[in-house]
Amino acid sequence: MIPLERLRDSFEGVIPSVIATTDADGMPNISYLSHVHYVDEMHVALSDQFFSKTAANVARSGLATVMVVDGYSGQQHVLDLVFERSETEGETFERMAIHLAILESRMSGIMKLRAVDIYHVEDCRAVPAAHPLVEPEPLVLPDRMGRVARLTARMSDCSDPETLLDATLVGLDEFFGYRHSMVLVPDGERGGLTTIASRGYDQFGFGAEVPPGRGIIGVAAERQRNVRITDLSRGQRYIQAVRTMAGVEDTTPIPLPALDKPLSQIALPLVARGRLVGVLFSESTERFTFRHRDEEALMVIAAHLATALSFLSEERERAETSRREKTEAPAAETGSVPAGRRIAVRFYPRDGSLFVDDDYLIRGVPGRLLLHFLEDYARIGKQDFLNREIRRDRRLQLPDFKDNLETRLILLRRRLEEKAGPIMLERPDRGRLRLILAGRPEIEVVED
Repeated sequence: MIPLERLRDSFEGVIPSVIATTDADGMPNISYLSHVHYVDEMHVALSDQFFSKTAANVARSGLATVMVVDGYSGQQHVLDLVFERSETEGETFERMAIHLAILESRMSGIMKLRAVDIYHVEDCRAVPAAHPLVEPEPLVLPDRMGRVARLTARMSDCSDPETLLDATLVGLDEFFGYRHSMVLVPDGERGGLTTIASRGYDQFGFGAEVPPGRGIIGVAAERQRNVRITDLSRGQRYIQAVRTMAGVEDTTPIPLPALDKPLSQIALPLVARGRLVGVLFSESTERFTFRHRDEEALMVIAAHLATALSFLSEERERAETSRREKTEAPAAETGSVPAGRRIAVRFYPRDGSLFVDDDYLIRGVPGRLLLHFLEDYARIGKQDFLNREIRRDRRLQLPDFKDNLETRLILLRRRLEEKAGPIMLERPDRGRLRLILAGRPEIEVVED
């Protein structure tokens, strides 16, 4: 029997599988399957969504024969199966439910998974090629764990969250050839995610949002599970899913960075001590960019990134607390508000949206932060702000603010840099922000 581990690329669903059963009279029935899922060396799982004839035949005999096809090499294998049990929960059920949820990206329930059927694999054999000359050559795969070691070593040298984010995405490009990647963090208010770092796209998209449970990124975050799609070219349901993932039909103010025609995508939740701190996402215009071996490598990188992000944020807070206990903090720089051009700032408290010169900038926690800076600047000419002062300022009244401060400040600074407008935030030294304006802010708070 051929080990199922060698057939992992045949369980990607790139080419539909075929299932054959027989009724009591020996009459065969053949149907297509969208997916056969690998469970372990002796078991596979099929979704309980067969046509009634297939289901009746399996219920009678407990037997089925399935042919799976490697979408990369075209190699075919036949599996003789014996039904063991049905499951409505657990690891295998959750993995298959997520796959269907991505295909039905609007979560309408049309393809909702009822159960998964677990089959024991009695035999696995290759289907001979029609001609010896077309026998596929063995695929030689590169060493991924060596690349993981080099990238995580580079990540360990980073001393602040912003450098860590950039080093991770650059490393995915240099070591693995993943040209298009991004990191998103929970927004803390609407339950979705916000783009904080990206690489390889025409637009950085800092501040672009993904609603909760939407597309591959939202599902990975909501369920805290890896989501990997090897081929997005199969039919209109995939095309619609891609359009939704890319925000084509969304009304968010900042479009999510996205390839026009991605064929492979993967999203991994960043979880530290049971808490979601972000999502690592990558996509490609090529099929089979992210195989299960790539997923295993990226799982290590994602775990390292999540732990490092959490640690660096906490370490910075401890350092600031220690300095505060030992010495008095230097007074923040203040000055008179300069004359110059008028900078129109409009703020909506309902969702924290902030506009500069009638152009949308950002919303949520970063929007409230910038309003806070601008109000102090307009009132007393304050330019320098200390992280520890921001954390202790009760005027902000932001829930779970302490844990999210570093990423929110990174997002705000990057968004201001991307817009290249009259407002900028600089970081002159650790734990300090400096507000730079090319004019005089006039703030309007709009209650709607």
